[in-house]
Amino acid sequence: MARRALILVEGHRSSGLLYVKAAQHLGLHPITLSADPAQYDYLAAEGIEATRVDTDNLNALILECSRLRETYDIAGITGFSGDDESVCATVGKLCRYFDLPGPDPVSIERCYDKFAQRQRLAEAGVPMPSYRLAANATDVKSSAAEVGFPVIVKPAVGSGSSGVRLCRNADELAEHTTYLLGGRHIWRSPQRILVEEFAQGPHYTAQIMGNEIIGLTGSDFGPPPHFVYRQFTFPVLLPDYEYERIAAISLNCLRALGLSWGPNNIEYRWTMHGPVVIEVNPRLGGAPDPQLIQLASGIDLVTEHIKLVIGDEWNLRRTRDQIAAVRFLVADQDGTLAGIEGDSRAAALPGVAEVKLYVQPKTSIVRKSDYRDCIGHIIAVSPSLVRTEAILQRAVDLIDWSITPF
Repeated sequence: MARRALILVEGHRSSGLLYVKAAQHLGLHPITLSADPAQYDYLAAEGIEATRVDTDNLNALILECSRLRETYDIAGITGFSGDDESVCATVGKLCRYFDLPGPDPVSIERCYDKFAQRQRLAEAGVPMPSYRLAANATDVKSSAAEVGFPVIVKPAVGSGSSGVRLCRNADELAEHTTYLLGGRHIWRSPQRILVEEFAQGPHYTAQIMGNEIIGLTGSDFGPPPHFVYRQFTFPVLLPDYEYERIAAISLNCLRALGLSWGPNNIEYRWTMHGPVVIEVNPRLGGAPDPQLIQLASGIDLVTEHIKLVIGDEWNLRRTRDQIAAVRFLVADQDGTLAGIEGDSRAAALPGVAEVKLYVQPKTSIVRKSDYRDCIGHIIAVSPSLVRTEAILQRAVDLIDWSITPF
C-alpha cells in the first residue's frame, strides 16, 4: 500500500514546522514543494522531503503532484501564504484539480485583494472604515482629503503589515506615498493603494474554523505610525453582547466572501461606534497564534486543519480554560546584533511555555516597520490574565540584547 502523503506548497518560518510535526503525528508523510526549499531551515534539520518547483506555475505544480502520485497516496494538499498570498489560491486550484478537500480559489483570490474584499463586505452591510482606492500620488492625496486625516495608507494586496502606515498629516502622507511608489516597497501585484479611515480602539481577531468561532485574540502594537505587533492574548473575554456582535458580523463576512471552508481570521477595531472590520484573512493565523489557542483551550488548530484537508472529521472541543499570551521582542534600532542572552533563564520560569529567538549574534538588522522587526518571542500561560502578564514581564526583564549601530 502506498504511503499517505501531505503536500505542503511552500513552507513558513513560524508555522511550517508545526504542520510537519502534526502531519507526522497523524501518520502522514509531509512533502514540501518550494521554489527555494533552502530558505526553510527546518526542512533540512528535520530531514523533510522537499522538491524544488516553481510554485507560481500551476502547471508545474500539477506535473510534480502527478509524479508524486506514482509513489505516494496524496491524502491532501495545503500551503502557506507567507509573503506571497497567491499560494493559498494556488492550493485551492490544486485541490480542485485532484478532487481533494480545499478552499474555493475564487473566494481566496477575491479576499486577498483588499479593495475587492471591501466592496463585497460593503454590499453585505458589514461595518468598515471609510476607504478609497488610489493608483498614483494624486489619487492618494485626493483620497486622504475625502476620508479625512488621520488615514491608514497601505498596498491593496499584501500581508504582515508590510507597507502599512498611519499618516496623520499631509507631510506624512507625501512621505509614505513616495516610499510606496518610489521603488523602495516591493510590490507583488499592480501598484494600487488603499487609503482608509483610521479606526481607533482595541484590536481583536476572531479565530474561526468553518463557521465556528474558536475565540478572540487581543492585540497590542508598538508606537505609531507603524503597526508592529507587541503582544497577542488569547482568549480576550468580552461582555456577552460585544462577543455576540462580533460573532454575527464574522458570519456575515464569511457569507459575503464565500469562505465557508477551513480556517479564517477576521481583524476588528472596537471603535466608539462599535466593531468595524479591518480585514478578513482566509487562512489560519501564523505562529504563535495556534500555540496560544492550544495552550489556552486545548484545541490544536494545525492538526484539526490537516484533518479537514485530508477529509477526516475534526474535533474543536475545548479541554482547557487558561489565558495565554505572547510578547514579541522587537529591534529598537538598525545595526549588528552584538549579543542576546537570558533566554534560558526566561524559559525556566514557571508558566513560560516557550522562548524563541529568530536571530543569532552578528546578524545584521535593518528594520522594515513590520513583522520582520521582531527578533524573538516569549509565550506564557496561566489561569488568569493578570498572572500571565506578570509572568511575561518577568521573562522579558531577564532577556538582554544589544545592537551596535552600523
